[in-house]
Amino acid sequence: MVGDHPPWTDRDIELPGRGRTSIREVQGPEGAPTLVLLHGLAATGRLNWFLALRALAERFRVIVVDHRGHGRGIRTHHFRLADCADDAVAVADHLGVESLIAVGYSMGGPIAKLCWSRHRDRVRGLVLCATANHFMRPQVRGVASAIFPGMIVTARLMPRFFRDRIVDGMTRGLPEGERRDRVRREMENTDPATVMQATRALLRFSSGEWAAGIDVPTAVVITTEDQLVPPNRQYRLAASIPRAKIFEVAGDHLACVRAASQFVPALLEACEYVAAEAATRPSPA
Repeated sequence: MVGDHPPWTDRDIELPGRGRTSIREVQGPEGAPTLVLLHGLAATGRLNWFLALRALAERFRVIVVDHRGHGRGIRTHHFRLADCADDAVAVADHLGVESLIAVGYSMGGPIAKLCWSRHRDRVRGLVLCATANHFMRPQVRGVASAIFPGMIVTARLMPRFFRDRIVDGMTRGLPEGERRDRVRREMENTDPATVMQATRALLRFSSGEWAAGIDVPTAVVITTEDQLVPPNRQYRLAASIPRAKIFEVAGDHLACVRAASQFVPALLEACEYVAAEAATRPSPA
């Protein structure tokens, strides 16, 4: 058992040729499979996953990352989802992790799939939560993307204003107090201009043409009351990946926090399923 004390440690690491980032790490049982947790748009790893870490620590070694421009992640002027995937594998390299299960929430889903497509010798399985093959219909994707250059420039000129709006959205419904203050502190280093770039990258993303080629054990955790990523898109994601197993959570897009009593057991079960399936297959060459 992990006891009453936090099972994790936080530290900054330098990734050669990439930059400085922050991770949260749980060692887990000796020899346990490694999960790399990839958070959603505008969040941080700590905000996205903190309610799940104790449960995951019982079964797995866990590495939580902050993506570029988010929280304590690498500083950048050019956000690419592929770079985030490469960053996650570079963190694994730094920690001596040879194989991993990529666990992605919302925007972390595309990043997890890109970890697999770009580093197939390293990724043994995928757990995809509250996510989809695409986040906007192709016919409106170009129009929506066109407005982002102006928004990115404005966010660079008015970072505090944009950051406050992001925090307001994340804490809506929370009373004033320690939880809201914790979110504000966690978001203090987030770069709003990079978040705008990340939003544009996410709107442009589609894995519909290649998801059928995913050949590692995959679990899809579907948030069935999600209004941001509609459940029908999440079910279509699961249907597009051969033999993907579905786990359902009766919650909205923030189920990882708002419906944690349901989300965390489903996440744990999904991770255990993928780890067990991966253990029956030979390691990639």
